[in-house]
Amino acid sequence: MSEKSIAERTDPSRMRRRHVLASTGGLVAALAGCVGGSSGSSDDSGHVAVASFFTFYDFARKVADGTSVSVQNLVPTGLHGHGWEPDPSVTRDIVDADAFLHVGPDFQPWADRAIRTVRNDGVDTHLVNVRAGIELIDLADTVGEEERVGRGKDPHFWLDPVLAKQSVDNIVEGLSEVVPEEESAFVDNADEVKATLDEVDSQWARIFDRAERDVVFLAAHNAFEYVARRYGATIQPLVTNLAASNDVRPADMRRAQDTITANDIRHIGAAVFEPRRPAQQLRKETAVEAYYPVTPYAGTTEEWVDRGWGYFEIARNINMQTFRIVLDSARPDADFVDEWRNFE
Repeated sequence: MSEKSIAERTDPSRMRRRHVLASTGGLVAALAGCVGGSSGSSDDSGHVAVASFFTFYDFARKVADGTSVSVQNLVPTGLHGHGWEPDPSVTRDIVDADAFLHVGPDFQPWADRAIRTVRNDGVDTHLVNVRAGIELIDLADTVGEEERVGRGKDPHFWLDPVLAKQSVDNIVEGLSEVVPEEESAFVDNADEVKATLDEVDSQWARIFDRAERDVVFLAAHNAFEYVARRYGATIQPLVTNLAASNDVRPADMRRAQDTITANDIRHIGAAVFEPRRPAQQLRKETAVEAYYPVTPYAGTTEEWVDRGWGYFEIARNINMQTFRIVLDSARPDADFVDEWRNFE
């Protein structure tokens, strides 16, 4: 008999995990092939943390760099992490992990269901709420009740690099409870992550300080209000919903056209992981000349994975480039324009 089999027979936590896995309905081992990315060692001697959202997978893999903790992204590459509804079998990865990094209640219904499973079945997966201790901003009255987090709050705090630093501390605390002997390594790595977030904050501030415009329009869902408040601008989304979806209404398009006309807007942002059709329609029906990409760091693409891009690289190579253009803040990078102008 193998050492692993002996451990599973004698370790109650492992036995509980096996029981939960067996009771969730024939969960397939091939699920690991859908994971959007991982880092660190994945052998039996290490620890595994899984994340429900790309941004915090990226932060966590940096915090865990060089330690025994392997971090995996549960959201498949190419999909948006807010609004994604996985097969129930994703619970397998969560139950089988040492830690589950999530974005707090009411944000991802599937994650809330998985957390209930963990708690109700006595599984020892450590639950790490990355938004613990962060004060969320209020939502506009136009947002429907089903879109609200808590008592009418906007959950997209991580777009503000200053607030994002608290989530890094929460990740350190969570991983340290799983592997306390490696806390000092987590803290050192986290200091580097937070220093880079400070750099990103300074870069964003310079872009907005040099802006010739104070109103920006994005053909996207409502995700950038934290950026607007941090740097003193008005960022108008196409739809007020908090999750990416296809539910663009005629009223949304009329409001978009009015905003573009009233502010003489020639360049707009368009969401990478949302339908491009509204941006294309606005380019045909208004004075808009071009649209460029924006993303709330809720997912990644195959190309970005190949380039090794995480939160920081996407901020600098995608979002900042677009905001320089839509704010008339600086001359756009020629290579960026060639690649992304009116992208399909």
